[in-house]
Amino acid sequence: MIDLLSVHNLVKRYKQLTAVNGVTFSVSRGQCFGLLGPNGAGKTTTIEMMEGISKPTSGEVRLFGEPASRKAFERVGIQFQHTALQDYLTVGETLTLFAAFYPRTIDRNELIGLCSLGEFLNRDARKLSGGQRQRLLLALALINDPDLVFLDEPTTGLDPQSRRNFWDLVQSIKRRGKTIVLTTHYMDEAETLCDDIAIMDKGQIIERGVPAQLLDRHFDGVMVHLPAAAIEGKALPFEMLVNRDRVEIQTTEVDTTVRQLTEARVPLTGLQVKSPNLEDLFLKLTGHALRA
Repeated sequence: MIDLLSVHNLVKRYKQLTAVNGVTFSVSRGQCFGLLGPNGAGKTTTIEMMEGISKPTSGEVRLFGEPASRKAFERVGIQFQHTALQDYLTVGETLTLFAAFYPRTIDRNELIGLCSLGEFLNRDARKLSGGQRQRLLLALALINDPDLVFLDEPTTGLDPQSRRNFWDLVQSIKRRGKTIVLTTHYMDEAETLCDDIAIMDKGQIIERGVPAQLLDRHFDGVMVHLPAAAIEGKALPFEMLVNRDRVEIQTTEVDTTVRQLTEARVPLTGLQVKSPNLEDLFLKLTGHALRA
């Protein structure tokens, strides 16, 4: 089976800076693939090369089994993090404008239903809420009925309910057989939507795989969380990760860990015990919280 998207030994240099250094991976048809990384990891540069916005210094991007070309990009949709819309147009008029840019488009009524635009179709696009605007931008990314869709941090700045509504839309797109490449700063978003993820740091892929399998590979037991102030000045007999204002302790023996904390006179106010998630994995691999 031919991969819908593949990059091989991708490199991008800016004078003395190597932003992307030998990145290789592929995305299968029908997957939601997440590309994650802290700021400065090379994630955005990699995405821009895959989207055809930036030319690689070396390496290759292949779309639909062929070297990336203008014809191949006609089958690609992109929801940018920031998109300028024409002033004084309604949502419906904006759809009409963008549809005129493509030789092939999805059925208009189908698109309106898929992205739940009907309730504000006649509203000035400048007067949309954050969640409504993101639904419109998603519709614009889908207007040419693409096989491959790039979603660049699509829910940044949205309230929790709007984010979850947007997730439902993305799941609907997946059920239509679309392939999605997603960048996000929300670990719960990546866990919910992504079938496969790659984590970048310092211009390279440092881990890749199915989220659940990655967690099994890197963690044994549970995570004990405490406020960082609680352990200040304490000598403790285990390794800890610092995540902003909290510390995380990986353990297979919760009772023993709590007893050791108590013996060290660590206050247990705010202590939480939970299973590891992608946020814990990201911190362990990069030393940064994703939003750092």
